[in-house]
Amino acid sequence: MKQAIASRLICACAGWNVPGQINAELVAQFPSLLHLEDELSASKTKGPALTHLQRYAQSLGGVEINSSFYRPHQAATYARWRASVPDEFRFSVKLPKAVTHILRLKNCDVELRKFVMEAEHLKEKLGCLLIQLPPSLSFDYQVAQRFFGLLKQLSHAPLALEPRHATWFQAAAFDLLFENDICLVAADPGIAGYQVLQEDFPLTSSIAYLRLHGSPHMYRSSYEPEYLDKLSLRVAALSAHCKHIWCVFDNTAEGAAFPNAITLQRQQT
Repeated sequence: MKQAIASRLICACAGWNVPGQINAELVAQFPSLLHLEDELSASKTKGPALTHLQRYAQSLGGVEINSSFYRPHQAATYARWRASVPDEFRFSVKLPKAVTHILRLKNCDVELRKFVMEAEHLKEKLGCLLIQLPPSLSFDYQVAQRFFGLLKQLSHAPLALEPRHATWFQAAAFDLLFENDICLVAADPGIAGYQVLQEDFPLTSSIAYLRLHGSPHMYRSSYEPEYLDKLSLRVAALSAHCKHIWCVFDNTAEGAAFPNAITLQRQQT
């Protein structure tokens, strides 16, 4: 008899901004925040002031660090972040643009080693490394194979790849990801017809990684309750196949990510 997978959903945002005040208007738009208002208010009055990350970690179980894409963080910074969150909290860290967008996965050994050495100071709370590729970067088997091999030598963290060129959505690329146990990110908006809610979206590793950028306006739009209901069903279906399911809301520009993540999390409890 096949053993059931003990799956864990990690609802997260790209960054750890939390609404400074959950007012009536926000609760009306996101009813799932109703009970959270008292919890967040109480956290302000208990002992020393909490950092933004500590306050965020009271509500969600993970976060995606996007700032690492733009600039390096010192090892001591990662260590401080690790020490400030609960034991079960997990970080996903985005690879730097020097590796993915400037060097385009080639001749990047020095930059990649430096990044991994810094991020590894998250230790057991390093839940994933996110590789987001530029839209112009097409699939090249030799380049990808060498890059993935090097990254897997440097880190034992799960890897998630978000390609944005249609050539990555073909059997040869899927097979390479499967062979290297690398998760193909399901993104909204989707690429080449592949959508977050698609039931036959290729599962290329033991984890699933969903990135919700906002729709119809990327990075700005909140997701409607109907979409979040469908997303909740998709997450439940994935739980039969995946050890960890990351669901990261990147629609942060107008503050929708945190309420959307809380809503999905509460639907799963």
